[in-house]
Amino acid sequence: MKRITSLMVLGAVGAAAAWTAPNAARTADGADARQTPVSLRDTFPVGDNGLCEAQIVAPEAGADLFDRRYSIICRDAAAPIGTLWVVRGRHADKPENRFGVAGATCREAADAAPPEGLGPVRELVCEAPGRSLATRLIVGEVGRRTFAASGFNAYASALRLGLASLATDRVAKGEVDIPLTQATDALAFARQQAEAIAADQALVEAYRRSNQGEFAEAAEFFAASAEVLGGRSAVDARLNEGLQQSNLGNHAEADRLFALTRDEAANDPVLARLQRNYEAIHALNQGEAERALERIDRPLAKEFGDPALLRELTIGPAMANRLEAESPSAGGSYSAGLTALERAQLLDGQADYLRATALRLAGRAGEAPRYLRAADAAMSGVRYGRVSSILWLRAQVLGELAEVAEIEGRPGEAEALHEEGIALLDSRYPGSPAVQSARAQLAGFLARAGRRDDALALYRGIVADAEGRPLPALRSLMAPYFMLLLDGGRDKVGDAAAAADIFAASQLLQRPGLAQTQAVLARELSAGSDEAAQLFRRTTNIGRAIERLRADIARIEDTQVAGADPSPQAARSMDERRARLASLEAEQAEVLEALAQYPRYRAVTGSAIDLADLQAILEPGEAYVKLVTLEEKSFVIYAARDTALAYEAAIAPEALEEEVDRLRETIAIAEGGQVLTFPFDIERSRRLYRALFEPVADRLPAQRHIVFEPDGAMLRLPINLLVTDDESVARYKERLAESGDEYDFTGTAWLGRKARISTSVAATAFREVRAAAPSDAGKSYLGLGENTPIGDSPAGRARTRAALAGGEECLWSPAIWANPIAADELYIAAERFGSAAAVVTRGDFTDSAIRSREDLADYRILHFATHGLVTAPQPECPPRPALLTSFGDEGDSDGLLSFAEIFGLRIDADLVILSACDTAGGATVGATREAGVTSGGDFALDGLVRAFVGAGGRTVLASHWPVPDDYDATKRLVSGLFAADGAETAEALRTSQAELMDTAETSHPFYWSAFAVIGDGTIPVRR
Repeated sequence: MKRITSLMVLGAVGAAAAWTAPNAARTADGADARQTPVSLRDTFPVGDNGLCEAQIVAPEAGADLFDRRYSIICRDAAAPIGTLWVVRGRHADKPENRFGVAGATCREAADAAPPEGLGPVRELVCEAPGRSLATRLIVGEVGRRTFAASGFNAYASALRLGLASLATDRVAKGEVDIPLTQATDALAFARQQAEAIAADQALVEAYRRSNQGEFAEAAEFFAASAEVLGGRSAVDARLNEGLQQSNLGNHAEADRLFALTRDEAANDPVLARLQRNYEAIHALNQGEAERALERIDRPLAKEFGDPALLRELTIGPAMANRLEAESPSAGGSYSAGLTALERAQLLDGQADYLRATALRLAGRAGEAPRYLRAADAAMSGVRYGRVSSILWLRAQVLGELAEVAEIEGRPGEAEALHEEGIALLDSRYPGSPAVQSARAQLAGFLARAGRRDDALALYRGIVADAEGRPLPALRSLMAPYFMLLLDGGRDKVGDAAAAADIFAASQLLQRPGLAQTQAVLARELSAGSDEAAQLFRRTTNIGRAIERLRADIARIEDTQVAGADPSPQAARSMDERRARLASLEAEQAEVLEALAQYPRYRAVTGSAIDLADLQAILEPGEAYVKLVTLEEKSFVIYAARDTALAYEAAIAPEALEEEVDRLRETIAIAEGGQVLTFPFDIERSRRLYRALFEPVADRLPAQRHIVFEPDGAMLRLPINLLVTDDESVARYKERLAESGDEYDFTGTAWLGRKARISTSVAATAFREVRAAAPSDAGKSYLGLGENTPIGDSPAGRARTRAALAGGEECLWSPAIWANPIAADELYIAAERFGSAAAVVTRGDFTDSAIRSREDLADYRILHFATHGLVTAPQPECPPRPALLTSFGDEGDSDGLLSFAEIFGLRIDADLVILSACDTAGGATVGATREAGVTSGGDFALDGLVRAFVGAGGRTVLASHWPVPDDYDATKRLVSGLFAADGAETAEALRTSQAELMDTAETSHPFYWSAFAVIGDGTIPVRR
């Protein structure tokens, strides 16, 4: 078996240009960058703790030639928190007239503290009508110049430090206090901050997050930068966005982005190397070592081999600005002194490292060391190896050397190299995903070395330190842990303790695409103005303050002399910090308790649950089944109220992909605008059931309710169509021989024949929907569908615009509006609810009308009968997961209710029915992060469905493939849901499906199996 060291922590070597000697940022000539006069700089750090920076902005109208104005950007705020001025003239007498907020009422600040370099100052606190936050205004004069600062009152320390830097013409020392305001946290809302700060600085933030292993947030920053930058910098940002998508497992999207940059990158010596290296990483991320070798060894379109030509190249301000991605501050001065030749040397060093990795994975480990030595020499040769932002790459080289040493039988050397790499990462990125990945590599080595207890202790430490925080890069590194817990054998079934450990670790292994989905939803939530948005912003800030205070306490404890009693003053200071920490933790608990009531928060938050806690909410006759697919192994966790176990499934992820693809091909294939069905492969279905569930094969059909959390290829296939006994296969073959009817599957023991089945997006999501209060809506049912078709006229085509820039080729064809789903099923359902129901169709069923409705929360059931679009118009186009609607007269109507627009709705529904094509099912190559669809076009489960959950839906009924109209199958299926009062959703669906199963013409799974209950199927359809 080939071991794959995770390449996902590689990040972006394009950032490898910030040469910082220990504890100091330096310019090319070796001078201390912090001594560069502030007046000569466009940006400078505000304070020492890297929270804020000042960026020069365009002068105001009528400003003097020598006047200056700066915006203050803080990393925990989504917008500038204040403004600094240096202007000619004297304005201290009436500062509110020149620098304040119009109409504000000001008073002298009680906590005034004159900034360094200014004499007497005026410090005011101002409040203006319509503004919930007070403003701080600080003004002082030196000679005939006025120095002023205005911004949020909570950021007074940042305003003072910024003024002190301007007054003394050097960066003032001091720390910015982290305020407990409702400013958003940059890590969670990366795109929002990226759009608020300068594009060049957004690149700096992108590289910082990339090097730490925060790939989803880095992708948001790179994407925002690429949209506003131009030339080489735009290509640079788009290349890095592509790498992050590959790191996250969104391989189709990475392919698309790399294709966009290939031609332009080929004409630049640095970007050409960047493209080469990133495409090699992309191949390694997909386990294709030979393809990576071919890409690394392929000559560049232009070799740029003449060092003299490289020396002549210059680096523009935008590219230079992101070279300091690892500067100790958020800003600081940027060194443009690193030449293109040096950057090319670093990238060639990375190429040697990638070549060595690919050689080892290809079984040629003996050839790897010389390339690793060359990589280390290349990196050490640039600025004496003191390029701080490639520490992560040097750590990767150490990890690769450790792998080779292990293969060559030098375990002591291998362990030492792993430890050295961890220490190097921990010195720069303590507690980051990159550090945890390096620790997991060491744990894997210990497991292979037979040091079971040491390996288990390290693995458990990684899981504990994560505290439920997703670590996607661990997906390729945790299989040895699971095998240790199962005593290393496929035939071994782990006990409850092993199941609990595997379950805890599995919750860190975030599916590809989910990180982006949550980032998109978090951005939507953070931009809101309602109470949920305010609480969300507040809790992220409190969390940041808690982290800062804990680190401060730990630092003081570490510096205290062992055995020595601290001074009374130091003891009081420590007591004050601990009391403040306790107060913040209590405040955070209160805010989280209030926030947990909002479904939009539950849709974006990532958390974990203990297996015992999950078992406690299961009822008798219920089982929770979680599938985990890693690099080469699949695992299943089975939990009922009184039992739990775990085992390795008898099918590897790659084989599972093949089986699911082949099985789906016998259900339905869309070709030329038609949906074709084929005889269902019942034998394959039976084999797949046994391969996945053999250890619990007899238990599952006996359960009243199965909650299945899928992973990998099973995100594309409902488990209700798996066959649970051999007799069904034999019976089908006998009937086929007698009648020749390949489509008659009556009498088959499908898993969904007796068991009610729900699909879970996550264990915490299941817990939350089960605990959610019923809808308070006063009306029963709202049906929406049957869009108005549009013609092929140019005017109609102009209305079908894409959500993202993609050109004329990325517009949806008007033909997709030409075949609306008939509203019959809506009217049939509405009849069962009488006057408490309503149906909206045709001209009233527009995206703009739905967005503007204020009564959506009045209905307990929302039922959409329309087409779902979870792919892009073409594979190379940006996708837009959406529901198709009619066109409204409003200018912003485009006939599509998009993912983000759904999340912005306000609903209070026990059940949302998406009787639409492919709302939970297979997407094509164009599926991307916004849909939450995995690489290869797996599943939109985390896209449209999660958006409806966030909007206020508890349980969603969605389809895995284009639902059929033949034999009125869908109408019969959906209308059967409402046949009985009080029936549980999953039971009502099962009963309705059973009728179709037992009718020969609709017994093929195509007709009855598509719908999945996502959430808690025990919620009644009609209360």
